[in-house]
Amino acid sequence: MENKFVNYFSRISPLSKEESEAIAQTMETKTFKKGVHLLKEGQKSSKTYFILKGCVREYILTDGEEKTTNFFTEEQWAISLNGFTPENSTTLNWVCVEDTTVVVGDEEQAQAIFKRFPRFETISRCIMEAAFAEQREALASYYTDSPEQRYLKLLKSRPDLIQRVPQYHLASYIGVKPESLSRIRKRISS
Repeated sequence: MENKFVNYFSRISPLSKEESEAIAQTMETKTFKKGVHLLKEGQKSSKTYFILKGCVREYILTDGEEKTTNFFTEEQWAISLNGFTPENSTTLNWVCVEDTTVVVGDEEQAQAIFKRFPRFETISRCIMEAAFAEQREALASYYTDSPEQRYLKLLKSRPDLIQRVPQYHLASYIGVKPESLSRIRKRISS
């Protein structure tokens, strides 16, 4: 699993042996059981999670109803951007959909590695920009695409989710009730 994390960084920018070793030494790996929350609404947390294995569902509560806003799977980051400012608490909830193994990061660790290897700030910025762009694309799709188009995009870009995530979570993610998702799936298959 350690190699997966180091390899991820190496794909962004080639690493020296010393840089690879520093990443490996500072990484804290944890495994969480299905159903465990990594983050709950109202918490203040500067933790980030790099998914090595498993799936985490992000949702918000609206009038007591869970609305799925994202899924994080292998080699993706779960990052709560408002968690980095001490005065803000999060509106997000992250729950493990499967048993999930992650690398846990925090701001203190990040600053220490930035001080030792300044170019990691650039690498970190690239990661944050990619995560932000992904979120913006998903938001734009929610406003411009029909639920069927969102489902078709999901099938194309993340087909593994169809097998890994309960249908009612997928329905919530594309913005419909489970019955509507069933009709969409039926229309697509015929």
